[in-house]
Amino acid sequence: MTTQTWIITGASRGFGRALAESALAAADQVVAAVRRPESVADLEAKYPDNCLIAKFDARDIAAAADLVRDTFDRFGQIDVLVNNAGRAVVGAVEEVSDAQLRELMDLHLFGPAALVRAVLPVMRERGTGTIVQMSSQGGRTSFPGVSAYSASKFALEGWSEALAGEVTHFGIRVMIVEPSRFRTGFNGGDVLEFVESSATYRDLLADVRADMAGTDGRQEGDPVRAAEIIVSLAHGDEVPLRLPLGREAVERISGAYRRGLDEVERWAETARSADFEGVPASVRPI
Repeated sequence: MTTQTWIITGASRGFGRALAESALAAADQVVAAVRRPESVADLEAKYPDNCLIAKFDARDIAAAADLVRDTFDRFGQIDVLVNNAGRAVVGAVEEVSDAQLRELMDLHLFGPAALVRAVLPVMRERGTGTIVQMSSQGGRTSFPGVSAYSASKFALEGWSEALAGEVTHFGIRVMIVEPSRFRTGFNGGDVLEFVESSATYRDLLADVRADMAGTDGRQEGDPVRAAEIIVSLAHGDEVPLRLPLGREAVERISGAYRRGLDEVERWAETARSADFEGVPASVRPI
């Protein structure tokens, strides 16, 4: 395989760590962008020629250009960008504060957007590149208690879908990954944030809270296998725009599509009646 250079945010654990290890094992070059450089020091020690550690906070939009410049200065190319850093906040809409919602938007949308904007000129110049946006099954369907997380992932997916149409002409691909539950530490007590439960929603969200807190270490998804799939696709000739990852993601997202289509069809005549009579349908460029 042709050697590729990766930037991976949140590479200290979970999907990011597994992706870094898989890419390095494939003889690729990796920039591990992490808040704590010591967390990936072993990777740099094992792969001194192919691994660069960059101290980076994915929420810091001002640091994106420096990360891209440092990567290019070291390896002379950037082939794959993985926006992976992320976490969740669990709580009802009335319980989650503006600050908590904005922090997730910074982490899952504004930070990735800045990094994509910084890397696109490099990829356009070479006429090739793959942008991997780590979303979630929660980026296609939501449920009580995860409004803030899903809002940020829905936003990332809509932004990325438009991006894909804009950059395909330049030879750049976009892949939105929608995992189900994987043993990544995402549900760990030091990562998953639970807002203070109110009397109004305590009973309603009790099962959701217990489920989210109790699944750590028991998730069915294998992050090593997931990383191998993503690395293989990045080296391949074709990537899907959206990749549900894991059995549960396939089933839940498929079900969401079916329910959505059923609802559209049920209300189709009512919806159509909102148009002016006799006006031809819109003709759009895309």
